[in-house]
Amino acid sequence: MLWERFRTAHLSSITWRNSTRCVCVCVCVCVCVLRDAVGAIQNSTSIQYNLEELYQAVENLCSYKVSPMLYKQLRQVCEDHVRAQIHQFREESLDSLSFLKRMNRCWQDHCRQTIMIRSIFLFLDRTYVLQNSLLPSIWDTGLELFRTHIVSDSGVQSRTVEGILEQIERERNGETVDRSLLRSLLGMLSDLQVYKDSFEQRFLTETTRLYAAEGQRLMQDRDVPEYLHHVARRLEEENDRVISYLDQSTQKPLIAAVEKQLLGEHMTAILQKGLRTLLDESRECELTLLYELFNKVKSGLTALLQSWREYIKSSGGEIVSSPEKDKEMVQELLDFKDKMDLVSQRCFQRNDTFINAMKEAFENFINKRPNKPAELIAKYVDSKLRAGNKEATEEELERILDKIMIIFRFIHGKDVFEAFYKKDLAKRLLVGKSASVDAEKSMLSKLKHECGAAFTSKLEGMFKDMELSKDVMIQFKQYMQNQTDPSNIELTVNILTMGYWPSYIPMDVHLPAEMVKLQEVFKLFYLGKHSGRKLQWQPTLGHAVLKTEFKEGKKELQVSLFQTLVLLIFNEADECSVEEIRTATGIEDGELKRTLQSLACGKARVLNKTPRGKEVEDADRFHFNSDFRHKLFRIKINQIQMKETVEEQVSTTERVFQDRQYQIDAAVVRIMKMRKTLSHNLLVSELYNQLKFPVKPADLKKRIESLIDRDYMERDKENANQYHYVA
Repeated sequence: MLWERFRTAHLSSITWRNSTRCVCVCVCVCVCVLRDAVGAIQNSTSIQYNLEELYQAVENLCSYKVSPMLYKQLRQVCEDHVRAQIHQFREESLDSLSFLKRMNRCWQDHCRQTIMIRSIFLFLDRTYVLQNSLLPSIWDTGLELFRTHIVSDSGVQSRTVEGILEQIERERNGETVDRSLLRSLLGMLSDLQVYKDSFEQRFLTETTRLYAAEGQRLMQDRDVPEYLHHVARRLEEENDRVISYLDQSTQKPLIAAVEKQLLGEHMTAILQKGLRTLLDESRECELTLLYELFNKVKSGLTALLQSWREYIKSSGGEIVSSPEKDKEMVQELLDFKDKMDLVSQRCFQRNDTFINAMKEAFENFINKRPNKPAELIAKYVDSKLRAGNKEATEEELERILDKIMIIFRFIHGKDVFEAFYKKDLAKRLLVGKSASVDAEKSMLSKLKHECGAAFTSKLEGMFKDMELSKDVMIQFKQYMQNQTDPSNIELTVNILTMGYWPSYIPMDVHLPAEMVKLQEVFKLFYLGKHSGRKLQWQPTLGHAVLKTEFKEGKKELQVSLFQTLVLLIFNEADECSVEEIRTATGIEDGELKRTLQSLACGKARVLNKTPRGKEVEDADRFHFNSDFRHKLFRIKINQIQMKETVEEQVSTTERVFQDRQYQIDAAVVRIMKMRKTLSHNLLVSELYNQLKFPVKPADLKKRIESLIDRDYMERDKENANQYHYVA
């Protein structure tokens, strides 16, 4: 053959002739040489020619317009070689891993060979192939041949995919696998454009099956925190697989499948089984993880939001609805609010939807028990602002007041809070028990900012009265200095505007003559400056400092006016019965017994009771305890009557309800005066918009009927649901 004759010739020594015969001979020689080189590359044997010379030969052939023949023969040689490789995969004895390794080796060899061939035939690839758009490049030809004759073989493809899936399942079960092998094989499927059809669909199906079974099993066997950590670990593992060897396009459907099977299918079970425990125990790490995981699943945050809202309503309802826990209610509400705030900020990424849901839930449960939370919040504020509260510094007290205002915002019946707050504020101001004027005014400022000036006008009036009273007393002292008959008693009077202060039931008691005289002097002084005013003395709010002599020495007793009247009796008598004391003082029976109890049964027992006991009975007798001892010079004897009784609570609440009726009446008249004619439904709707406290439709109807009876408005003669304003 011509090939045998010229095979040892040096390509560069070939002389190119102009004659057609010489050209044909040279072309045949070059083609044969190139065929030999390609065969050597494919069989991994040494090439007898310099690569540059082979490249030059291809360029020369292309310049003599034999590119079609060269391309065709090159493809044929490559196809014959690739077709011959299929036989090595027919061995049934190969185990799965060995088969994958052989496939990977074959693929790597094929890629290396194709790259070498392309580098030799680069001129052909960049001229003839590039100019013919229908022809695949040499590299694409190599891929096409491998795909057609190797990977598209049903047996080879099946064993390859099953082997890869088996290795992935082993890794998911905790075994170590050759990731570089998997990366190479999956890269092969991707390069050959069979990744999605041959592998991805089966992979996702197997993934769904695996995690569906795993989710069902673990939800029964593990608690929720452990399960959440397992899900997070699984998602991390799958993301790592995408980075390590899976195609990037698989990430989204893969993660979606894992999330659906481990989370989406078990959202309700996870929330029902574990959310309450996580919130009760403040497990911030797991709550953060729960939020992050549910954020990945469709409708996950919606389900979490609903459960979060129900938890707050349930737990808060338990705090509010238990009368036996009333003493701790406000502190528990503050602690619960702090706890939920931390969860929303640290675990739920300050999500506005969750914060708003928390506010709605608090407003819902705190008003399930009308009026009581408002009353207890007022008492809690009183406990913090009262003198003797050493629990907090001024800065801490300010923070506590800020937290209380947050709870206060949720209350519908703010007028109930105002009534009890005003009553407690009066006690603090009149008895001098306020811890700090600055703190008092700070609280007043917060209430004004929250509810408006109308809400705090009476409270501000109380402070104004106290300031004016100080000025009046300065003037009164100057007035007393000019009197010819000065008193041994130093009198201090607080002048209270009746509309600002709580209502107090007047009580007539028998004051000593000197006190009565001093009252008359002050009355004469005050009315001389403010004609037309009326003074009404309130002995229930009075207090005094008594100078007392005991065997131990002189002491000063800081006592209420009622205690003062009782003790002054013992200046004239050594021993008295309850009836004698009642007759001498004129103090009401219940109040008298509480007063005697504070003097004879408390810590500072300046009176002795016979017989001994903690309760005061009508038959008891009392005498002055001259042997009384105490380390202090001035001793404050706590006044039991200052504690609020059940009757006072009921009375305060009733006053609030009465005020509400007046407000409803005023609102109805105001609306009807402006609108002249209005239907019942529209009138009720307008009332709900204007009234700042909760009210039932039946109560509104009663007030409307009352106004009709009093001729403020009338029904339409033809339509009973239509009202007309009566001018």
